[in-house]
Amino acid sequence: MAKKTETTVEEKLRALFDLQLIDSRIDEIRNVRGELPLEVEDLEDEVAGMNTRLEKLTSDLGVIETNIKDKKNLIDEAKALIKKYTSQQDNVRNNREYNSLSKEIEFQELEIQLAEKHIKEFKAQIEQKNVVIEETKERLKAREEHLKHKQGELNEILSETEKEEKTLIKESEKYEKNIEERLIKAYKRIRSNVKNGLAVVPVERGASGGSFFTIPPQVQMEIASRKKIITDEHSGRILVDPELATEEREKMGKLFAKVK
Repeated sequence: MAKKTETTVEEKLRALFDLQLIDSRIDEIRNVRGELPLEVEDLEDEVAGMNTRLEKLTSDLGVIETNIKDKKNLIDEAKALIKKYTSQQDNVRNNREYNSLSKEIEFQELEIQLAEKHIKEFKAQIEQKNVVIEETKERLKAREEHLKHKQGELNEILSETEKEEKTLIKESEKYEKNIEERLIKAYKRIRSNVKNGLAVVPVERGASGGSFFTIPPQVQMEIASRKKIITDEHSGRILVDPELATEEREKMGKLFAKVK
C-alpha cells in the first residue's frame, strides 16, 4: 500500500477496515491458544517449586543424619569416659575422690541417655520427612506429566499458528503506517474499550455490527456515501457500509490464504 499525498475518506475507511480484519484474525489465533500459555507457565512454576522443596527436604535429611552421627560420637566418647572413670575408682585414695568420679560417671550416663533420646527424635524426623518426600515425588510426577501434556498441546497450536501470527502482525504494522496517526489512536482506543476488539464494523440489517441499536436511514445513507467518518453513537465504533465491508473481506481473505 503506497502512501498518497491526498487520501480520500473512502480510502481511509477501507484501510481502517482492512486493519480491523487483520487484527481480528490475530485475535482469533490468540483465542485458539486461550489460557494455555499461562497454564503452562503456572505448571512450570509449580514443578520448579516442588523440585526446590525436594532439594530442601533432602538437604534437611543430610543435616539430621549428621546430627545423629554427632550424637553417636558423643555416646562413644561418654562410654570411653565412663570406662576411664570406673577404672580410676579402683585406685582412689579416699571417698571424696571416689564420689567425685561417681558424679562424672553419672553425668556421662545422663549425656548418653539424652543423646539416645535425641537420636530417637532425629530418626522419627527422618521417617516423617521420607513420607513427605515420597508424597512430593508422586505429586511432582503427576504435575510433570500434566505439564508435558499441556506443553504438547501448546507446541502443536504454536506450530500451526505462529508463522501466520507473525506475518499478520507485520501486515498490521504495515497497514498502520498508511493511516494517519489521529485515526490510528482513535482505532486503538475504541478497540481497547470494546469487549471483542471490533473498532470498525459494518452496518448489518440497519444496525451497527454486533449491536442491536438501529441506525437511522439518513445516517445509513451518509455512511454509504463514504464522504466522512461516522461513529456509532452508542458504542463509539467506526461504521462502514455493507458493500465496502464485503469488498474488503474478499480482498483480505486472499491475503489470509497466502499467509497460512
